Amino acid sequence: MQKIKVISIFGTRPEATKMVPLHLALDKHPEIDASICVTAQHRGLLDQVLEPFNIKPQYDLNIMTAGQTLSDITTRVLTGLQDVLKQATPDLLLVHGDTTTTFAASLAAFYSQMRVGHVEAGLRSYDKYQPYPEEMNRKLTTAIADMHFAPTADAREKLLKENVPASSIYVTGNTAIDMMKYTANAQHTFINEALNTLDYGKRIILMTAHRRENLGEPMENICRAVAKLIDDFPDILLVWPVHPNPAVTKPAHEFLGKKDRVMLIDPIDVRDLHNLMGRSHLVLTDSGGLQEEAPTLDKPVIVLREVTERPEGLKAGTLILAGTQTNSIYDLAATLLTDNQKYKQMADTPNPFGDGHASERIVQSILYDYGKLSERPKDF
Repeated sequence: MQKIKVISIFGTRPEATKMVPLHLALDKHPEIDASICVTAQHRGLLDQVLEPFNIKPQYDLNIMTAGQTLSDITTRVLTGLQDVLKQATPDLLLVHGDTTTTFAASLAAFYSQMRVGHVEAGLRSYDKYQPYPEEMNRKLTTAIADMHFAPTADAREKLLKENVPASSIYVTGNTAIDMMKYTANAQHTFINEALNTLDYGKRIILMTAHRRENLGEPMENICRAVAKLIDDFPDILLVWPVHPNPAVTKPAHEFLGKKDRVMLIDPIDVRDLHNLMGRSHLVLTDSGGLQEEAPTLDKPVIVLREVTERPEGLKAGTLILAGTQTNSIYDLAATLLTDNQKYKQMADTPNPFGDGHASERIVQSILYDYGKLSERPKDF
């Protein structure tokens, strides 16, 4: 029996975090021939995710260069992938989410007249510059994709409003939640030694901030808000794995580098990240992935962005949208640090983004689409 040949392509750490559990599910199915192509849009951060699982990609475009622009990434993926597709001739190319790798890989597959499956399809902010360039990357990918794996019913509705055929949409949950089955462990010993020596008797605030639209004044505002929180709440301790972009490291060290109870560290392994989140009191982030993951660990999330394409968390009450003004961030965080009832309400809300079985649903959807299953999988 001929196997369905599926290549998963990704290039950044957030993509890898969400695609690794899917690849593991694809790889163990006897009717699927699964392989990985990485663009290495973010080389070191990407390898942090793959190495613990001993995953060695079959194809590596290795495109990362110092000071790379969006145009550089797009053209290198486009030209590099055309040779891989010609050699491998997959039945389906799986892309994830909204990175420049996602769009460029989809375009390369279209030029090769090959089918595309879009994991985490249907997220929208309806502002093409927030997040930038992600909003346009995912909209353009939607226009190309043949299979749309929407994480939630809300994402499915957004696709239907754009006239995406209902027959091509599968509601699966988010694979980010699947990954946590492999990584979250109450007995975890941190790879980053500094995290083993933290005073967990204090209330830990985990923060990540790195988005392009937050660089400059918004990042400085975020740093000012956090500095004030540190001054006003002596029982909190901030841990910030700082993205290596100089536009992030400079304000981080300028505003917070000399503060007591602030730990600025290099980006950490995904297992360390998930287990640090599990031992934290509160999460401040402009990351999409942490908005989805933290509710599984019962951690309230303050979103450091003007818009979020994850309204399910706002509706459910697992997220609060703070924007990027200093006073707003400070006030919302201070409320959660002083109002136990509000904190508990957010922490106890079930995760609206997934149940840990998204990868299985995607595998079943592919088998159904290619005629290997007679019954369409049930939606999440």
